[in-house]
Amino acid sequence: MEFSAFGEKFTAPSGIAELMDDLGAALAAADPSLCMLGGGNPAHIPTLQALFRHRMEEILRIPQQFERMVGNYDAATGNAAFISALAELLAQEFGWPVGEENIALTTGSQNAFFCLFNLFAGAFADGSFKKILFPLAPEYIGYADSGLAPGMFTARRPEIETIGSDLFKYHVDFSGLELSHRIGAVCVSRPTNPTGNVLTDQEMARLDEMARACGVPLIIDNAYGTPFPNVIFTRARPFWNDNTVVCLSLSKFGLPGCRTGIVIARPEIIRALANLNGILNLAPSGFGATLALELVRSGEIIRVSREIIEPYYRARMEQALGWLREELAGLPYRVHKPEGALFLWLWVKELPISSRELYVRLKRRNVLVIAGEYFFPGLAEEWPHRHECIRITYSQEPEAVQRGIRIIGEELRRLF
Repeated sequence: MEFSAFGEKFTAPSGIAELMDDLGAALAAADPSLCMLGGGNPAHIPTLQALFRHRMEEILRIPQQFERMVGNYDAATGNAAFISALAELLAQEFGWPVGEENIALTTGSQNAFFCLFNLFAGAFADGSFKKILFPLAPEYIGYADSGLAPGMFTARRPEIETIGSDLFKYHVDFSGLELSHRIGAVCVSRPTNPTGNVLTDQEMARLDEMARACGVPLIIDNAYGTPFPNVIFTRARPFWNDNTVVCLSLSKFGLPGCRTGIVIARPEIIRALANLNGILNLAPSGFGATLALELVRSGEIIRVSREIIEPYYRARMEQALGWLREELAGLPYRVHKPEGALFLWLWVKELPISSRELYVRLKRRNVLVIAGEYFFPGLAEEWPHRHECIRITYSQEPEAVQRGIRIIGEELRRLF
């Protein structure tokens, strides 16, 4: 069988495909000895799951609501009631001047970024070719293979601030950062996947100013941020204006199986996404929107995020960081300052093997992590640092996380 160039691109090995293969194999095996520290699956928080179960029971009791949820297509922009409720919530909570015309739903954030990147980058009718700029690498593994054209991404190395004896933090390196006519959009995640970094308010304001001056949008992947799921452990001002595209998700709120992405942007971008939805999916799924509707309408989604989700992950993060410090004591390591998301980003300085080789060694011992080299989409230059890091997820059961971190420590001690 022979595939087209499109087929060859999307069937080639990729970091995100490997991650999902590992996750699928782990779920199928149901092996209690497996330490799943690689995926981005949110924790099954009992209080939250009870809330979702209660909401589903309400849907089943209301005449025709379940039938409409599973039996009807929504509009190409998504569930109208959910979009209206969310626009009202964002206006009340943050004062954002958004209405229903500013919001579209997608079949998960991954789908949203595929559409956005290919809307703003690639070949243009005038013969030009534009790229998506990631001003701070590392960035999300799922971006790397989402461009339809080769060479659609470009990225910049960060400045590295060392903190105390074992932490560090990435900052945008603005020295020499200029946006040219070759850039179609700027994109950052906040908090950042894989590092848990939160770009400062000053960094965000400066990137916005640069994007505006160049006439290109600033895309913010807010999958872990405010107002939901609010997995953020430092102060950060929510950011949106008419030159910003903010992407939210119900996945890290605890509903990854619903595949509900949310895009907030100016109306012409929303209309373009609606067209893409119609062509690719007919309409986004209404399941997640219906399940979360009353939580959004009442504002409960914000209280739950602040009072249940954020404290839960903060405690898990502090626990995992403590275990990592115990197991790696004396080794040449640093951890990115954990400011949000579900991950610890471990940097082993002068690691004698690549992070990919370390991943293979750990996998043999039933510990799944993600090799750091996958998280630098668009960074063309060689940089040893990208081969010295791994992403560790702390959202799974504490016993598995602790056991996995112990094995990571054992494998690293064999190398030093």
